[in-house]
Amino acid sequence: MSARAVSAPLAQLPNALTILRLALIPIFVVLLVPADEGYSWAAAIVFAVAGITDQIDGWLARRWHVESQFGKVADPLADRLMIDAAVIILVAVHHRLPWVALVLVVARDALLIGGYKLLMPRGYELDVNFLGKLATWVLYASLAFVMVTHEGTDWPLWIFWAGVGLALAAAAQYVATASRTVRG
Repeated sequence: MSARAVSAPLAQLPNALTILRLALIPIFVVLLVPADEGYSWAAAIVFAVAGITDQIDGWLARRWHVESQFGKVADPLADRLMIDAAVIILVAVHHRLPWVALVLVVARDALLIGGYKLLMPRGYELDVNFLGKLATWVLYASLAFVMVTHEGTDWPLWIFWAGVGLALAAAAQYVATASRTVRG
């Protein structure tokens, strides 16, 4: 099935959605920081909008074959920044997640961002894999659930830890792929 031709302005929609996600980060932070013990429907809705627009812009870019170099870099970066902001606030401000969550999520993202910056000049092309997309979706969902449940509710944390596990497995896949690309 061939891609449908789209107009130039419409082809920019995935990038516009990525920029929207970046713009939502400070709004999300302003809503979540003062929230009572991390419980905030408003912050969760902004966070969920970011997660949904991530899915939409990825689908549009693949469907229309319009993913730009900006999108390939900014799209996963926007997700990392939004998820990291949520984890940092839920750990450091509201104590809803354990510190090990912060260490694992931020270290994984720092490894991926730093590794990409080192490998990009050597010809490494960033391609988000299925496991990475699944991990991002699970983390978005679980963190939104944490924000709309009260402290002591365990089931969102189970989903969160599943997302962290998927994210670590995806990071291992990225490292393996990058090492094969650079060596090959």
